[in-house]
Amino acid sequence: MGNYFEYLHTVGFEETNLVGNVYYVNYLRWQGRCREMFLKLHAPAVLGELQEDLKLFTLRVDCEFFAELTAFDELSIRMRLVDLAQTQIEFGFDYVRLDPGEGETLVARGRQRVACMRGPNSRTVPARVPEPLTRALEPYVS
Repeated sequence: MGNYFEYLHTVGFEETNLVGNVYYVNYLRWQGRCREMFLKLHAPAVLGELQEDLKLFTLRVDCEFFAELTAFDELSIRMRLVDLAQTQIEFGFDYVRLDPGEGETLVARGRQRVACMRGPNSRTVPARVPEPLTRALEPYVS
């Protein structure tokens, strides 16, 4: 496997349900947060384009769960590039619990497909993936 972009997260009480495990929707939030931090650190020029007319539409998202997470678990969300087409990107995400002294446990795996679009909200059209983003993603091919 290729390299990955890593976003570290500590699970908080607000991310758990009444039983005490992480509520499933948080895994999808963490995918988005990981993607945002990647843009901030590795493709800041794209952030400027997002303030203009670039839009990143999430077309598909999924997550498969293997183990439970609870409050204060230390988590590594690892993002890889699965597919890069002219106007779309697919990311893969591994959710890894970091167990001090015990190693790592893969707790979930997800995917997200994103389309690049440009134009006003009433007339958006597909657009090529911006070059700064393409360059930033090169090291993260899975």
